[in-house]
Amino acid sequence: MSQDLNWNLRLGFLVHDVSRLRRNVTDRVLKPLNVTRSQWWVLAFLSRRDGMPQVALAEELDLGKVALGGLIDRLEANGLVERRADLTDRRVKRVFLTKVGTKLIKEIRTSVADTEHLILNGIDEQELQVMVKALRAMKENLLGLLGGERAEQDDEDVALDAT
Repeated sequence: MSQDLNWNLRLGFLVHDVSRLRRNVTDRVLKPLNVTRSQWWVLAFLSRRDGMPQVALAEELDLGKVALGGLIDRLEANGLVERRADLTDRRVKRVFLTKVGTKLIKEIRTSVADTEHLILNGIDEQELQVMVKALRAMKENLLGLLGGERAEQDDEDVALDAT
């Protein structure tokens, strides 16, 4: 691969632009469902591990406790999640999807999946597999630079299932 600085910079800008544009399109898709992207991520994580402690959910989403608390407050006000005290430690609050939240997750997945098909239009399966392999390698390298962490397969599965 070329070590040309201009090529590397263009790659970084391209990855950033694709991510930014995808976020903008996703926001448009979610708007009619009255959910934000941040709320969607909370719901997506809970759909995989319902009943997570609020503190663990904040860590998984890389959010501060206060920021997540506000998101959960709004989701709870809309009847999408509920907080319950842990059975063994009343100081711990666990977050659960409601039936309405579970139904919304299904609607979100359908809408976002339809949009993903449009985003990936014209890219064949082999190209996608190569791209995913390269992006996972980049993610591993970036996590290594941040302190030797290792990406967990579960995190990748949650991200894929959320779409």
